[in-house]
Amino acid sequence: MPHVDLPAIIQAYNDAVFDTDKDQAFQIVDAALAQGLCPEDVVFKVVIPAVEDMMSRITQDPDANLAQHFMTAQIAAEVTEKMLPLFRAPPERIGRAVIGTASGDLHSLGKRIVMGCLKSLMVDVTDLGVNVPAERFVDEAVRLDARVIAISAMMVHTATGEQGSLRVRQLLRERGLEERIRIVVGGAPYRYDPELYRQVGADAWAPDGVSAGKVIADLVRGRPPTP
Repeated sequence: MPHVDLPAIIQAYNDAVFDTDKDQAFQIVDAALAQGLCPEDVVFKVVIPAVEDMMSRITQDPDANLAQHFMTAQIAAEVTEKMLPLFRAPPERIGRAVIGTASGDLHSLGKRIVMGCLKSLMVDVTDLGVNVPAERFVDEAVRLDARVIAISAMMVHTATGEQGSLRVRQLLRERGLEERIRIVVGGAPYRYDPELYRQVGADAWAPDGVSAGKVIADLVRGRPPTP
């Protein structure tokens, strides 16, 4: 088998993602496979660490380029989907989440970033779309046996509205599902008021789409939410 320079592959892939160069990222992945790197290592040693690196960058710089957030997640999702059929054995999925934007909210970019990260982190995620009523969040989570309901809201009135997270919490309580299904929220209103997630009945929140992936994945695994 040809020599595989994993550190060089990781660095080149990270540079391509940082530059939001999707074509270059895929060229690096194809070259890595040609060198003998297995598809499992592409995902778990290159793609996922790149997502984690972006999380670290965001922690250090909350105003990091939104395009970088999006491309990190988009590339991670597409590379992962391309590699999965090539795995020697099907990878173990850690669980399922459903995601959508709150009732009255039509913004979808943040949600798309979260979905890309979740796919690379081996979480099955179902997109419920935009303007999603509370009842549909709960009904679909139950139908799909999802552990997490993720609700995105970009405006204060949709974050705090009667058909948002508060109503989802009420429905979970009424149906005896609070221990089985967790609520994660995100979007601009929560960045401005980090305690808002408590006011709307959520279990956890994330300041951006990339870190939301990790928050949701941890809850899917059954780990306690971080206050």
